[in-house]
Amino acid sequence: MPAALGAYVIWGFLPVYLLLVVSVPPFEFVGWRIIWTLPFCLLIVAFRGQFAELRAALADKRMLLALLASAILIGINWLIYVWAIVHNQVFAASLGYYLNPLLNVLLGTALLGERLSKWQWLAVAIAALAVALLAAGALTTLWISLSLAFSFGLYGIVRKQVPVGSLPGLTIESAILVLPAIAVAWWYAQGPAGSAFGKDWFLSASIAFSGVVTAVPLLLFAIAAKRMNYSTLGFIQYLAPTIVFLLGLTVFKEELRPAQLGSFVLIWTAVAIFMADLWLKNRRAKAAA
Repeated sequence: MPAALGAYVIWGFLPVYLLLVVSVPPFEFVGWRIIWTLPFCLLIVAFRGQFAELRAALADKRMLLALLASAILIGINWLIYVWAIVHNQVFAASLGYYLNPLLNVLLGTALLGERLSKWQWLAVAIAALAVALLAAGALTTLWISLSLAFSFGLYGIVRKQVPVGSLPGLTIESAILVLPAIAVAWWYAQGPAGSAFGKDWFLSASIAFSGVVTAVPLLLFAIAAKRMNYSTLGFIQYLAPTIVFLLGLTVFKEELRPAQLGSFVLIWTAVAIFMADLWLKNRRAKAAA
């Protein structure tokens, strides 16, 4: 459990870190994030002795195509998330990650042939009602929540089909994206404002730290996923969007619109039903065993 808590606490407090780089254009920052994530991932891969797994993945063309798709999806997810935080749309980002696990269940049904229980269908229906409420009263931010939920949900579906570990997979994804990322960083460096990296030591160090905040929680999550059962891990995953929501209220002091508040209430209800169903299933499985 400590590894899972560490991963989700880091992801939850990521908006506070982004305040350090708020002066960097989101597109440029994501470019630098990819650039600095790759060497840090390679260091951890070396430390964990996972180069054999990395080489095996690189030798498989089908796996590389799948990782190309997942790299594009995670790149889109990072860009939208950073843009949302920088533009003070913290609640929309939080809602996106509350929706994500419920969307994962729906995507599993549609794309992987998985079956939902009646309680899970109820949770999905309530989540859909929450989205409808946003469409009626907060349409301008709905695209952020849905884009984050769908990009990360589809990313999870693709990665589920690829037999490679989280860290080697992220390393390959970063390698796939690193040339476009370098091109983005170069393009900004040629502009009137110049590159954000190198302007002063604190901003440069903060940008470089993006490699750490990307790779470390993923490594902790990979460790937790091997040691914990699904229902417990599923419960803990809501810690991150809850922290983001509280940061929106306190640190970012974003105005919580009535439609957003109503949507959160519906989502929390859906999450409660979803997690209660998971807990009961896990309890029955243990009893049967």
